[in-house]
Amino acid sequence: MQEWVKRNQDYTLIDGASQFVIDFAGMNFTAAELKKLEPLVAAAHLEMGKLEAGAIKNADENRKVTHFTDRIGYAASELFAEVQALVEDLHSGALTGDCNKPFEAAVINGIGGSALGPQLMQFALNGPYWNELSENRRRGYLKLYFLDNTDPAGFADVVAAIDPARTLQVVISKSGGTQETKNNLIAMENFYAEHKLDFARHAVAITMRDSELDRHARANSWLKVLEMAESIGGRTSETSIVGHLPAALAGIDFADFLAGACHMDEWTRKPELTANPAYMLAAMWYLAGNGRGDRNMVIVPYSDRLLLLSRYLQQLVMESLGKELDRDGKVVHQGLNVFGNKGGTDAHAFIQQLNDGRDDFFITFIEVLKNAMKLPIRDSLEMGDYLHGFEEGLSAALRKRHRQVISIQIPTVDAYRLGMLIALYERAVAVYAEFININAFHQPGVQAYKLAAKDILALRETLFNRLGELAGFQGTALEIADRLGLGERAVEIGGLLDKAAANGPAIRREYSESRNAWLYRING
Repeated sequence: MQEWVKRNQDYTLIDGASQFVIDFAGMNFTAAELKKLEPLVAAAHLEMGKLEAGAIKNADENRKVTHFTDRIGYAASELFAEVQALVEDLHSGALTGDCNKPFEAAVINGIGGSALGPQLMQFALNGPYWNELSENRRRGYLKLYFLDNTDPAGFADVVAAIDPARTLQVVISKSGGTQETKNNLIAMENFYAEHKLDFARHAVAITMRDSELDRHARANSWLKVLEMAESIGGRTSETSIVGHLPAALAGIDFADFLAGACHMDEWTRKPELTANPAYMLAAMWYLAGNGRGDRNMVIVPYSDRLLLLSRYLQQLVMESLGKELDRDGKVVHQGLNVFGNKGGTDAHAFIQQLNDGRDDFFITFIEVLKNAMKLPIRDSLEMGDYLHGFEEGLSAALRKRHRQVISIQIPTVDAYRLGMLIALYERAVAVYAEFININAFHQPGVQAYKLAAKDILALRETLFNRLGELAGFQGTALEIADRLGLGERAVEIGGLLDKAAANGPAIRREYSESRNAWLYRING
């Protein structure tokens, strides 16, 4: 027992000012293993210094990586003031839409980092039922809705909930050419036209200067075009304009969020491994997974408000670290799988496997100390005491089975501590990438799927341009593909025909039991 107490004293890092605590004692490592990592840590520290000094860190795109440094002065910048002024005009009713009605809602149209960060912040700080609160309870700030995919169901759900005449449309795309965001923009412009409303009087763009979106917004005289930096990637953009406008529209103190992130940055600039929470976090990932990501990262916040944190970290960690090649061009297939739930819900879900099943993970618990409400249950016990007991009990049970545990403790879920959490993981990801010699700031796998998708869409265009040749024909996907000289694409053509048959009269399908295949009829 004394050994466990001593280990906690040695490997628990505390920031007294913020009451942010991170405990690594439950991980299976030795002091000697940490000692062996010191050369890697020293090299990574040097590279982090270069990154913050303005070196080119994304060699593939020949660009700097500036999210750590840009946020230092952002709250005092002209852009910050411009956003605050825009929000104040919307909040006061000085700025209205096409029907001169005050805005009551905003739709945030973006994907990946342009949506996950704003969604996390809104859910964490305003809660899941913000849009159901009265205008008075929202203090006059806007309801927030998100379009973060190219699924017609998501679009249909949003437009069913909003009054377009009273809704601001915020379109976020760094390049301006992201197809999912563009699709939602086109659909929303058409939706406004159908309602005989001027979309431009409801629209704000966040994008790079001279991007496709920038040119479109300026040509159509949108309400506002706000510039985002080329040197900030989507998954590390939450402390920039990308996170600022959605947060401010919902009344969140973004300056406090920035202050928390910058406070964590100061803490994680320390060169000593055991004094730096981000370096220790990266070291734990490295040791637990043998520098190869051999263990899954499980994130379990004991807070309903932090439910989306694991989803946010999936993109930050997996898109940054999941790489085929290292920086020397060697095939390495690196990465860390991230999944999670919330406590104590997780104890009734996947903890059974974590406790009794495969030992292929390490788990990070995040506990929030302050209860949102005083809810007595029995004697001196409150509801929050049970949550604490479940977290401590599960942590102890896992450690007893030699499962590996990291514990983070924060006093409350607020903008400042959320900023600290995000900044901690941003730096840990960057440092771990240095440990394993990969580029954390590009995403070639994402580009590969986009190219593959373009190929399928090009095949669809070819197929439907030629289907007139087969008017009245009925047959399998292979038979149709063969008749068009596209036999080698029969599987993909089958998928395209399935989609078309479900959405229009031009193609009908019926199942043939004797052939165990769909038969497609081309109606012309």
